[in-house]
Amino acid sequence: MTAPRAPLPLYLGLPMWANQDWQGSLYPRQAKTDLLSDYAAVFSSVEGNTTFYSGAPKPDTIAAWARQAPAHFRFCFKLPASVTHDQRLGSLASAWEFIEALTPLHDRLGPTMVQLPRDFGPSELPKLEALLAHWPAHLPCAVEVRHPVFFHKGEEEKAFNQLLITYGANRVMLDVRPVFSTPANGHAGLAHAQQEKPKVPLHVLSTAELPIIRFIGHIDKTINTRYFAPWIERLKLWISQGKTPFLFVHTADNRESPEMARHLYHTLQQHIALPELDPFADEKQSQLF
Repeated sequence: MTAPRAPLPLYLGLPMWANQDWQGSLYPRQAKTDLLSDYAAVFSSVEGNTTFYSGAPKPDTIAAWARQAPAHFRFCFKLPASVTHDQRLGSLASAWEFIEALTPLHDRLGPTMVQLPRDFGPSELPKLEALLAHWPAHLPCAVEVRHPVFFHKGEEEKAFNQLLITYGANRVMLDVRPVFSTPANGHAGLAHAQQEKPKVPLHVLSTAELPIIRFIGHIDKTINTRYFAPWIERLKLWISQGKTPFLFVHTADNRESPEMARHLYHTLQQHIALPELDPFADEKQSQLF
C-alpha cells in the first residue's frame, strides 16, 4: 500500500492541462488523449478555466477525472460565466448546481474561483455577500475582481477585502506586470495576452488560508524571473504562518508555461523546503533509451 502523501506547503499549477503545444515536453511526443495523469504526475493543481466557458462537465467526465487525479491533487475550477457574468450572481441556484455536479471531486477541490466582470462594482457587493454567506463550509472559495475601484485602496476596496475576511474567502492576486512590461513588438501571443488580460495593479493581500497567485508571464524568461523575485519572501512568509498558497503560472501564449512554472518552483526551492517535482513525461521516455 502506498503511504499517504504529506500535505503540500504550496500547490503549483498551470491554466489548463490539455494543450497540444506541450507534447514533446510535459507530455510524450505521441501523447495519449487522456493527459491528466501525466499532468498530475508533475503539477499539484490546475486552474479549471474551461468551466468558466462551458459550465460543469458531464458526469462521466468528472468521474474519469476523479479516477485519474491523485489524492493530493487540487482542481481550482471557475464558476461558469453564466453565473458570474450573465446572471451577475443573481441566481445562486445555478452556482449550487455547479458545485453539486463536482461532488465526485470534492475531496480534491482547491478554492473554486469566482471571477467577476470588469464592471462588477461596489453596488453589487451585496450579491457577492449572499453567495459567500451560503457557500458550503467544507469547500474553499476565492474571488477575483477587476473593477478599478477595488484597486484604489479606498473605502470600496476595504469593504471588499473585509467581506472576504469575514467569510474566509481568498482574494485572487492577478500579477500581470510581466506580460505588460514591454510592447508586443509583433509577437502574436504576447499581443493577444495583452488584449485579453486586464491591466490592473497588483495588490498583495491574503484574506484567508489559501492565497492564490495567478502569475501572467511574458515570453521572456528573464523578465518573468525578475518580476517573480519579490514573491519569494511573501510565499515564504505565508507558508511559515501555516497558510497554503496556490501558484498558477501562465506565459503569454502558454507554450512555455510548464517549463516556466518548473523554473520558478526551482527558484523557490532555494529558499523554501519544497518537495521535488517529477520529470516531464517526455523526459522520462528519453531516459529509457
